[in-house]
Amino acid sequence: MAKRQVHKLTVMVIDHDGLGGTEVRDVLESQRFPNDCISPCVMLVDTREVEWSDDHPLNKTDTQDAAFDELFKS
Repeated sequence: MAKRQVHKLTVMVIDHDGLGGTEVRDVLESQRFPNDCISPCVMLVDTREVEWSDDHPLNKTDTQDAAFDELFKS
């Protein structure tokens, strides 16, 4: 039996079209990758709402990490 790697990823998705967490999950999981090279399975969806603008800290690389951490802190 061949060994496979399993990776845990945290992906931030800005939902500009208001799809909602379930639809975003479905879109990610339903993608077809060449030769089934990866098979994404979303294990957890955690959603927060923000007042969005182009100046939002999540939209800037120099403030994105801190804004993400603050938004999703326990």
